Amino acid sequence: MAALPRLLCASSAALVVWAGFCSAVCVEVPSETEAVQGTDMKLLCISCMKREEVTASTVVEWFYRPEGGKDEPIYEHRKMNHEFQSRFSGRIQWNGSKDMQDVSITVLNVTLNDSGIYTCNITREFEFEIHRPLFTSSRLIHLTVVEEAGEDFTSVISEIMMYILLVFLTLWLLIEMVYCYRKVSKAEEAAQENATDYLAIPSENKENCAVPVEE
Repeated sequence: MAALPRLLCASSAALVVWAGFCSAVCVEVPSETEAVQGTDMKLLCISCMKREEVTASTVVEWFYRPEGGKDEPIYEHRKMNHEFQSRFSGRIQWNGSKDMQDVSITVLNVTLNDSGIYTCNITREFEFEIHRPLFTSSRLIHLTVVEEAGEDFTSVISEIMMYILLVFLTLWLLIEMVYCYRKVSKAEEAAQENATDYLAIPSENKENCAVPVEE
């Protein structure tokens, strides 16, 4: 019975691996929303497609809107990459994947003026035999650029938990040492008392006397 599943898997190995790879890799996770001045910031934009939708032409448009301003185009991918003239000129790097499910970009050397709202628009035209449906989706990223990196709250909690664990382990070790020391001391005292009692017995009675041994 065990050979049958192996045979079925072997006959469709390529399909199973491909389907599992697509479903496992493409995860629509939100982008980070805080960057440190002078570093590179990846603006994550992922739009997963179903397996039956992999044949499609994709157009990606990135816009930037400052606080209280209007959207302005900064980057476009339409078979080829195109960077618009803007405050980001020369500072945008394409980080999209070949299957166009990840259409992220990276802003190099971010400044405090780069704070604002970034919009990622994805337009897909699926190439089916009967029709060519068109679908659009959009992602908004509210980016804040700070001068210095703040301490991560999660790392602070992890550090506190580590110290608490170290203190607990130290106390537990001390308690175990004290317990073992007392146990050994009692065993030695009991053995010494038994030996003293044995020596105090008259010699004629020692043959019929056995020193009790504690377990």
